[in-house]
Amino acid sequence: MSRTAVVDRTTGETKVHVALDLDGPTGVVEVSTGVGFFDHMLHQLGKHGGLDLTVRTEGDLHIDAHHTMEDTAIALGAAYAQALGDKAGVRRFADASVPLDEVLARAVVDLSGRPYMVHDEPADLAPMIGPAYPTSMTRHIFESFAHHARITLHVAVLRAANPGQRPDAHHVVEAQFKALARALRDAVALDGRGGVPSTKGVL
Repeated sequence: MSRTAVVDRTTGETKVHVALDLDGPTGVVEVSTGVGFFDHMLHQLGKHGGLDLTVRTEGDLHIDAHHTMEDTAIALGAAYAQALGDKAGVRRFADASVPLDEVLARAVVDLSGRPYMVHDEPADLAPMIGPAYPTSMTRHIFESFAHHARITLHVAVLRAANPGQRPDAHHVVEAQFKALARALRDAVALDGRGGVPSTKGVL
């Protein structure tokens, strides 16, 4: 069974192309959005999520990076939903805790068909990572992705810094993306039982 998807999204602000294979037979991840740190995070999502993933986005970066990242997350979520199909045979629920040096982040996923997102991270992160990634966008990226993937998603930073130190925003955000990747990888895995994992018979 092929679990692949191609999504193209074009607006007056962006042009996005996403192609993915949930079972990642080649392990190839190619990402280009024009936002360096966001590219780095999408590489984490592809690599640790076990995906073959291509993302190409052209956006109105002369304004800021918001539309570029938002629309990429929307297209990526739509691609996940498309590739999952009726979700027969998936594990459905999964969670992952990922450390990155001093940081510990956790992501919990339910391929529920009901979009919902809960996000908990420190309020005192540096406002920017690199020249173009506002740390306030992490929540919005997860919201946009979860809504269009039609999943329930909880992401929390369990530990952000050593005592007396300010959180390293790069580590805090990267740990969250890696945790999301690992949780998604386990949730979409096929458990060999067949059927849709819901008493309703549909997700």
